[in-house]
This record gives sequence, C-alpha cells and structure tokens, in this order.
Amino acid sequence: MRMTEITFTGATPVDGYGPGFFRVAGQVMEGAILVTVARAQGWQGYDDPAPLLALVGEVDVVFIGTGAEMAHAPAPLRDALEAAGLGVEVMASPAACRTYNVLLSEGRRVALAALPV
Repeated sequence: MRMTEITFTGATPVDGYGPGFFRVAGQVMEGAILVTVARAQGWQGYDDPAPLLALVGEVDVVFIGTGAEMAHAPAPLRDALEAAGLGVEVMASPAACRTYNVLLSEGRRVALAALPV
C-alpha cells in the first residue's frame, strides 16, 4: 500500500486529543474547541452557537464532536446552523477530528466544533 504524507501548509490541523484536551497545530488546548483552516479557539459548547454562526460564508460544513461517544447535538443548535446555510455532521469527537483533518488536507471549507473526550 502506498503511504502519502499529509501536509497542512497554512492550515490548522488537530494533532491529537486526550482526556479533557486537544492538541491543535502543536498547541495544547483544554476543554471544547472550535477549529477552522485559519485558527483555533476555545468554544463554550452547545450553548454557544454564535462562533459557529459567524462561520457562514467561510465554511460549508461544521463537524460537531460530541465527546467520547456519539450523541445527538441539541436540535435548536443544529436547526440554527442549518437555517444559516451550514452543513452539520455530528459524530464522536475522535471521528470528527479525523474527518476534519482529511477534508482539511483536501482543501475543503470545513470547521470542527468538538467537546473533549
């Protein structure tokens, strides 16, 4: 099998995660995070839709990581994001991190909003 090294020139990948933290572009961030191609910041979780809604026009899809296990995102949050024209994909945070990185490496307009494991 041929292996291809992925480079994230100018982008903000998720390098790893663990109990209560994420490593993003070499920096350790505790708690929930919001990551786009250009930046990473803390996120207050499901009750904080404003930073996600501010991504309208910047990204096409937001991956919502629900922590260690798959869970439903609150309907009001999902409805608000979809009404604003953002695609929403909900999955466990480990899967959301991996999916975000793969699509980021392809140059896609994606964001990750994830709760820690």
